[in-house]
Amino acid sequence: MEKRINILETEPAATKAMYGLQGYIEKSGLTKTHQELIKIRASQINGCAFCIDMHTKDALKHGETIDRIVLLNAWREVNDLYTKEERIVLALTEAVTLISHEGIPSGLYKEASETFDANYLSQIIVAIVGINSWNRIAISGLFQPAK
Repeated sequence: MEKRINILETEPAATKAMYGLQGYIEKSGLTKTHQELIKIRASQINGCAFCIDMHTKDALKHGETIDRIVLLNAWREVNDLYTKEERIVLALTEAVTLISHEGIPSGLYKEASETFDANYLSQIIVAIVGINSWNRIAISGLFQPAK
């Protein structure tokens, strides 16, 4: 396999900043379920095998079910498996991850702002931005899933 730099090793100040953001997200008001759904779904969209592997295992440790993880990439097709709030979180995750496609649709933003208070909605967006940054670091460095 091609050898690439590991930004986490070559740029310790950037690594510290990334872990600082991750620490903020973990201490925020976001539920563990919302955090893990965001991490897994964004990582699926971005094709980050390293992060999909890590966050799927983390979600299972936090009580997530196999069915919900396996069907996550088809969440829109499954009516009763995800709550209204989770569906909004997943839709926001997709919109922010693919922001260059159409931004965040006004209807989705309106629904999210009516469902979550300003702080929680802000925390959702920051968590999405955070995992997208981690995905890009891992993919750029060709990080591999744990064996």
